[in-house]
Amino acid sequence: MTNQKMLRDDALKGKTIVVTGGGSGLGKAMTRYFLELGAQVAITSRNFEKLEGTAAELESETGGECLPVQCDVRENHQVESMLKTVVERFGKVDGLLNNAAGNFISPTERLSPRAFDVIIDIVLKGTKNCTLAFGKHWIEKQQKNTTVLNIVTTYAWTGSGYVVPSAAAKAGVLAMTRSLAVEWAKYGMRFNAIAPGPFPTKGAWDRLMPGNLQEKFDMSKKVPLQRVGEHQELANLAAYLMSDFSAYINGEVVTIDGGEWLMGAGEFNMLSEIPESLWDQLEAMIREKKNK
Repeated sequence: MTNQKMLRDDALKGKTIVVTGGGSGLGKAMTRYFLELGAQVAITSRNFEKLEGTAAELESETGGECLPVQCDVRENHQVESMLKTVVERFGKVDGLLNNAAGNFISPTERLSPRAFDVIIDIVLKGTKNCTLAFGKHWIEKQQKNTTVLNIVTTYAWTGSGYVVPSAAAKAGVLAMTRSLAVEWAKYGMRFNAIAPGPFPTKGAWDRLMPGNLQEKFDMSKKVPLQRVGEHQELANLAAYLMSDFSAYINGEVVTIDGGEWLMGAGEFNMLSEIPESLWDQLEAMIREKKNK
């Protein structure tokens, strides 16, 4: 059941959706389902080579149209250029999925101001840049029935040790979601968010939990349902919130985590068990993964 597709095949037909961070992982999984449901999708990230490969793969799998557009969401001029490219290609854009993110685990006292800024800039500033660009475009064009969907996390409201920059940035995104859901509803926009629990992806989880950490800290043991999420489950929820079936849902954050945050708030608080000496080894492994 966990891999079954939820919506009818034409649920997103006629819609154009932009997915930031759409080249891999969960962004790729959500993009695939949007295409299967009839949407045209533009995927963005900094790595254009990966985007091209993903777009070709997804078009082949789904028969849909997937446009790769290189864009660093931290740079407002690149976001504006990306939006222009999408509109020129498809004529309009109906939905924005702010999925681009960055994160790493570390005791906060080990973080430099620059390391903190990297996460804030991608998650909060990047979401702000895209939201403002798309929102102002829709207002100018008087385009109704548009949707912004933000990917947050349950520690956006609980906080969590060892991922403080991410927690602060995601909390800002959550506040932006709820605020604009009220302010910009008059323009025909809906703003919602999804807070996923553990949905492991090879790239992201290898960076977050290098070495044998994934075995040492089995995330499924923190979930009352005793399992991690399937990518299709998240894609089902994202597609529903992007579709007209959810037309009366606005300003909501939907948690999809098997009850994890209720079982123990703070996704990485258990890392207090790691001795100080091990952090040096973990940082070295994380840097090695990042430089590959």
